[in-house]
Amino acid sequence: MDETEFWEIVDSTREAAEGDPEDQAELVIDKLLEYDPDAVLDFARHFEARYNRAYRWDLWGAAWIVLDGASDDAFDYFRCWLIGQGREVFEGAVHDPDSLAELLDEFDDEIDGDGEELGYAADEAYERMTGVVAPDLGIAPAPPEPEGTPIDFEDDRTLAERYPKLWERFAAR
Repeated sequence: MDETEFWEIVDSTREAAEGDPEDQAELVIDKLLEYDPDAVLDFARHFEARYNRAYRWDLWGAAWIVLDGASDDAFDYFRCWLIGQGREVFEGAVHDPDSLAELLDEFDDEIDGDGEELGYAADEAYERMTGVVAPDLGIAPAPPEPEGTPIDFEDDRTLAERYPKLWERFAAR
């Protein structure tokens, strides 16, 4: 499975799920069950590589504003959700986290921002398909600390200056 096919699965399942990340995860599993085990592992590698790439302080700061706070776990689930938003949103956010203010159409506090199940979709599909746990993907793990310069998430002034568009859109809640 190449990168284009990976993003096609992400996009088609997001659209079919009407943006609900839990429904999207189930649809990803269903879609992956149409492939062979090697393709499922390829999907998992694409997902994991993007998940690791998004392990950045500046993106965590954006998640902090969007989610009104983001613990380690919440940021993990946010990164899964971000991948689930598709290539344009993901790449835009990694390049310029403040652009999320414009890239996200609507944001429902009840369901958006948490894509935990998406992070497990390929593993679940592989296990259903083969009856065994997915093997190690053979890609480098995320670094122990996020990339970039740490941000004081409790400093509203710094967050407002660093993420003016996100601050204007989400901090007023």
